[in-house]
Amino acid sequence: MNLILKNILRTGLLLVALNTQGALVRVGDQAFVLGERSNQLIGVGLVSGLNTVGDKDPAQTRAALANTLRRFGINLPATSLTSKDIAVVLVTADLPPFAKSGSRIDVTVSAMGDAKSLEGGMLAQTLLYGVDGNVYAIGQGPVAIGGFSLGGGGGGGANVQKNHPLTGQIIGGASVEKTVPVTLVRGNAIELVLRDYDFSNSARMAEAVNAKFPSSAHAVDGGSVRVEIPDTYQTHPIDFVAQLREITFQVDTPARVVINEKTGTIVATARTKISSCAVAHGNIIVQISETLDVSQPSPFAQTGTTQVVPTTQVDVTEQAAQMKAFPEMPTVDRVAAAMNELGATPRDMMAIFQAMKQAGALHAELIVR
Repeated sequence: MNLILKNILRTGLLLVALNTQGALVRVGDQAFVLGERSNQLIGVGLVSGLNTVGDKDPAQTRAALANTLRRFGINLPATSLTSKDIAVVLVTADLPPFAKSGSRIDVTVSAMGDAKSLEGGMLAQTLLYGVDGNVYAIGQGPVAIGGFSLGGGGGGGANVQKNHPLTGQIIGGASVEKTVPVTLVRGNAIELVLRDYDFSNSARMAEAVNAKFPSSAHAVDGGSVRVEIPDTYQTHPIDFVAQLREITFQVDTPARVVINEKTGTIVATARTKISSCAVAHGNIIVQISETLDVSQPSPFAQTGTTQVVPTTQVDVTEQAAQMKAFPEMPTVDRVAAAMNELGATPRDMMAIFQAMKQAGALHAELIVR
């Protein structure tokens, strides 16, 4: 078992050490073609069949229900309708590139009013609009929330909830009605856009493309590479894009430490370096306990009553701190091993890494989430 794995098992710290020389990745995994993008769709609809856990008769829900009924020739004033079994919802979806008319896409449904749950609900036919105001898809179907909410209600009873009952999905719940035109070729060239901006990676990508298609690519900036389409592929550029995606190159991994304080996770790349420094590590533990003592009169006493007296005890202990001198450590596994010598937990390591960054000893980008 290698040293990094031992450290993970011992402390719960997650350290991902990548090859310092970089991994070989495909161009298609590191970049996408300019124009190859999804489009956000949005709409407002009604979910029915909520079994008395729908909206509590807000004005917008009654108005939406009245408008829906009017489409089928049922004309009723909104004030005469109730909405305990329905809910007004926001419906969103991502229209992927190259989606054709008749394709199915997933939709997300979320309550907009004061409904308690969308469990068992059915989304009525809902128009989904693009940013230009045109309808690109139509959503409809049963809502799956993947959870539940049970309780006595009224604010005084017990409640049990799994996941979030006010947001659900309909897999393949929308039918694409309009295709978004996609332009990949501009001026007999395509532009590859890197998902992670980096000058070294854009230069290396261009170099790898030129190795297969000589003098065709050049790095525009840290985020894109322009590739001229060879004459033999002018009439079928999609074949050229497919070959571009399969080209591999060696990525440059930056020195970076990512800390997630919510989960206690730390991820660091192998380029992370720490200069010589000293770290003091110690913990103060405060324990507070409260008990109830009963004081009552002596036997045969003529006066006095029984009293309950609370007693509070506070204990403060401080573990012995250590001043640990760290030599220069060029690799992640040596950094983790030195941290483990202090007996540091992932939470402690977060504070240590942040202090090292402030002291100028940590030579890496520090991201705290």
